[in-house]
Amino acid sequence: MFLLKRTFWKKFFIKSAWGLLACFVLFLLLDLIFPFRFQIHYSQVILDEENRVLGAFLSQDEKWRMKTELNEINEDLQKAFIAKEDRYFFYHFGINPLSVVRAFLNNLLSQKRTSGASTITMQVARMLEPKPRTYLNKLIEMFRAMQLEWHYSKQEILQMYLNLVPYGGNIEGVKSASVLFFQKLPQNLSIAEITTLAIVPNRPNSLALGKDNALIRQERNKWLKNFEQQSVFDSKEIANALQEPLEVKRTEIPRFAPHWCIRLSRKYPKDENIRSSLLLPTQNKVQTLAENYAKKLKMFQIENLAVLVVENRTRKIRAYVGSQNFAESQVDGVVAIRSPGSTLKPLVYALAMDLGKLTPKTTLLDIPTDWNGYSPDNFDNKFRGKVSVETALSLSLNIPAVATLHEISVDYFVKKLKQAGFKTLSKQEKKVGLSMILGGFGTNLEELTNLYVTFANSGLYASLNFLAKDSTTRTDTLISATSAYSFTQVLTLAQRPDLPRSYQNAKNKPFVAWKTGTSYGKRDAWSIGYNQNYTIGVWIGNFSGKGVPELSGSEIATPLLFEIFNALDNQASALPTAPSNIHFRLVCSESGLPPNSFCENQVIDYYIPLISPSQVCQHQKELYVSADEKLQYLPDCLPEKGYKKKLFPNLSSELQAYYEAEKIPYLKIPPLHPQCEQFLQNSESMKPQIVSPVANKTYFMPSEPTELMLKAYTRNDVKKVYWYINDKLYQEALAQENVFFKPKIGKNTITCVDDKGRSQKISIQVERE
Repeated sequence: MFLLKRTFWKKFFIKSAWGLLACFVLFLLLDLIFPFRFQIHYSQVILDEENRVLGAFLSQDEKWRMKTELNEINEDLQKAFIAKEDRYFFYHFGINPLSVVRAFLNNLLSQKRTSGASTITMQVARMLEPKPRTYLNKLIEMFRAMQLEWHYSKQEILQMYLNLVPYGGNIEGVKSASVLFFQKLPQNLSIAEITTLAIVPNRPNSLALGKDNALIRQERNKWLKNFEQQSVFDSKEIANALQEPLEVKRTEIPRFAPHWCIRLSRKYPKDENIRSSLLLPTQNKVQTLAENYAKKLKMFQIENLAVLVVENRTRKIRAYVGSQNFAESQVDGVVAIRSPGSTLKPLVYALAMDLGKLTPKTTLLDIPTDWNGYSPDNFDNKFRGKVSVETALSLSLNIPAVATLHEISVDYFVKKLKQAGFKTLSKQEKKVGLSMILGGFGTNLEELTNLYVTFANSGLYASLNFLAKDSTTRTDTLISATSAYSFTQVLTLAQRPDLPRSYQNAKNKPFVAWKTGTSYGKRDAWSIGYNQNYTIGVWIGNFSGKGVPELSGSEIATPLLFEIFNALDNQASALPTAPSNIHFRLVCSESGLPPNSFCENQVIDYYIPLISPSQVCQHQKELYVSADEKLQYLPDCLPEKGYKKKLFPNLSSELQAYYEAEKIPYLKIPPLHPQCEQFLQNSESMKPQIVSPVANKTYFMPSEPTELMLKAYTRNDVKKVYWYINDKLYQEALAQENVFFKPKIGKNTITCVDDKGRSQKISIQVERE
């Protein structure tokens, strides 16, 4: 008998095993034939670095369905939903056989549906593939649940459930409900709030949050007591939760930094939760300041502004104001293409320093100059003669900047700008010229701000970081640390025309390096500054391009820049520190070069060993003059007596011509003694230098020929010059007089002869447009 029973059970287990194996093989076959394909469309959520919601966008199917990430499902959230919906979730294979049998018997005895047997996995299958409630569809639902269990982990299935549960209307998922009703993320919910969200999905219409709060609170408390009996939470936690009021209502999705949210949504279209680098408290401060400041601008008919705040150490964007009011303008001023005005001048000087062309104390000419027909003016239509680079930058003079760009070449400058991330330049690089240093091309606030972040980081360029997880792993040397620091010091000078009048004697002026810019036609006002912590860029103007007479970088943009610095840095922040290998030297204040014996005034200057100019100053030269200082002698024609040595300014012919034209007094070199003239009659330095028109240049004329100017630089002992056009005398003129003529089509030969008989001849080509 015992052997018969043993044989029976053995056969039973073998047949059962084969049956189970057959069922499993059948399942695998059906899984292969009828795969469970689904795609969940989530709302895109933009967060700040501390996981505060900045904004969100509807899913493709117009739902607020925010994805709850696995790390957002904390222990309390998991325990509450599993205790409420499926206590044996972690133990079944998608179907709970005991629950199925119990539900079947209950429904059979009552002749109606009185209880269900849906597990969390089965509910997920039903929400992913909605079907009418029939017994056949219930079998399909079970099969789909088993497929889910086969292909996904329990945590992933629970995550799908929490992302799909309904909360009425177009709200789905715990995260959406948490944000819209409790204004917080799921991991920050209390036990009472979690329980509230756990009970609503079964009755989203009759338990409508915001409408049926009293009823929901009763149901919540009933389930809280149930959880206490099940020992889901301890008694103290339950007691506190029972006392918690429920006064919720549906709120709008947060709308912080809307331009930023839209930009990140487009930049990372496949990411559901975008944890950005922005910091909401910083954003709110800057946004409020921008909104209040914009109200003051209305009286000047200035409608728009944009602000970008970057943390220098991490290169993370901490505040982003595309416009002061998104409702009024959806244009993103941070990336809008605008003329940069004078904001690139620090870069051109820093590059020239790295190339050994100059140092901060080097002197440059600020005089009327023509570069192949391009003759810019300064902002105040004044010229200052000879100025140091330091002065030229602090006064934002145009002529020295253009001259420096001409010296290092436009092509080199474009190359460095592209290296600095100026992507907007790629479509313009073939069209730009010397005018680009004064704003003659298009860029945007983001590119300019990052350029100054590069100055703040010792000349090392890297892209800005948009996400919390981003870090700067690779940098590219744009300019040397020495030149970056040198011109940072220049940009901190307080005695400058672009210091706002309201801050002239103010104690709350922030200690920052800053540069302003105003575009042609008063269409754009810029002010970009930095200290050790932040770089802040401000643009103000009209998106329509309308110019405003009052618009300027100094008086309109800089006050907002200073307000933002004062709001973000409660304590005075230092400037970027000096590099360890920075070098100083004494130079002559007249030239910025190492001093000569006659250099009486010497100043300290930054320089780069083996690169910076090393020639000794020659701002003066020693000449032989007669005893009465009225005539000059050459060493080859000195008399036996009646002469002496004297120092004279060693001025270029261009500077001399400027002094003469402006009637600026200077110590003039006496005319050469007649007996000495024969020694220099044919010297190139003695000949007139024709500067207009430009030699060997092709000029294009309209149908009605226009006049060209004739101008030459001569020595100061020359009183008259004689102009010849195509070898025929055209006009006698004073040495500094501007003469005009109408050229013929084709080749034109121009000759200038001074009253000493010295001459220069050039040729130009004239063609029809």
